[in-house]
Amino acid sequence: MTFRERTIAILAHQPVDKIVYQPRIEHWYAVNKNNGTLPPRYKDMSLLDVYDDLRCSIRTYPWFNCCLKAQEDPRVKVETVTRDNTRITRWETPVGTIESRVTFTNLASHTEKYPVANSDDAKVMEYILRGRTWSFDYDLFEQNDKLIGDRAAPMIYLPRVNFQRLLIDIMGFEQTLYALYDDKPTVDKLVRTIDETDEQLLEVVCQSPVQLINYGDNLDHHFVTPQIYEEYILPAYLARSNKLHAAGKYTFAHWDGYIKNLLPYAQKSGLDGIEALTPVPQGDVTIEEIKEALGDVVLLDGIPMTCFLPHEPLEDLIAQTHKIIDMFSPNLILGVSDEPSPVCDIERVRLVAEIVNDLPPREED
Repeated sequence: MTFRERTIAILAHQPVDKIVYQPRIEHWYAVNKNNGTLPPRYKDMSLLDVYDDLRCSIRTYPWFNCCLKAQEDPRVKVETVTRDNTRITRWETPVGTIESRVTFTNLASHTEKYPVANSDDAKVMEYILRGRTWSFDYDLFEQNDKLIGDRAAPMIYLPRVNFQRLLIDIMGFEQTLYALYDDKPTVDKLVRTIDETDEQLLEVVCQSPVQLINYGDNLDHHFVTPQIYEEYILPAYLARSNKLHAAGKYTFAHWDGYIKNLLPYAQKSGLDGIEALTPVPQGDVTIEEIKEALGDVVLLDGIPMTCFLPHEPLEDLIAQTHKIIDMFSPNLILGVSDEPSPVCDIERVRLVAEIVNDLPPREED
């Protein structure tokens, strides 16, 4: 079987001859490429060349998310300028104007100002969302699908689900929580608007040739309590997954924060898999707790990122890799939780690939 065939089969709970290893080195590669610190072996390689050299599969979001195209209402004027590493985006609409400011470094970005700070801003955002439409670029898909080949199956991630989008993209954590307790009708109306306007996006995704759909939500129970999850996110997850499953898609969500209080929902949320669950010492859950919570839900990733740091004992990485494989296979797409740090030892990524490639073929159950 190819990486592509195995990836789909694992999420479909169909037999595979081997597990798949997808270490998600995009951030490691981009930071070191920008800083001129790629190891000599890789300095002239493209990202795909590095993956091929490591004998790994890939998560294909960078090549297929660009196929999802958002078009703004013609009455919405969007202007983006960058000054001193700060990107300023301004939306002018017939009902008002909102603005965001995001600063960038080689490592990360930081939102200094979110577009919505009050109920008047919320009305502007609702106008923008209700006027936005989505389409899928099939020509670009065919081009990138040919480029990726059998390295992996096409994947896309959706915009964050309702409340999580408020926290991270629209209002920010502090303002969202203040609004939740001081002006809940505004929060609820924004959530409804997001859910309703996502329907058109979901229709486009359902009709697309992409089978593997990620909810790129970055959940953390410090920001989303079980009560918030049950009121806002769980219904949206179930509705999304029901629609996508009916269209022959497989769904998985990105949960990469402190997650112990939300793990009980892993089997209740309509998901085929969960990506990036982060064990201790970075996260707050053990590998055993993850296994108990997931049951037959597929784990994507699993090996703690800390094992790939150059000062950590190499035997810990080897032991953790075998432990994850033994505990979760065949419901496993192996990777790094959350992803390799820019200062990780990339040869440790290669070592895991060698372990996986040396495993004997699986016997059919």
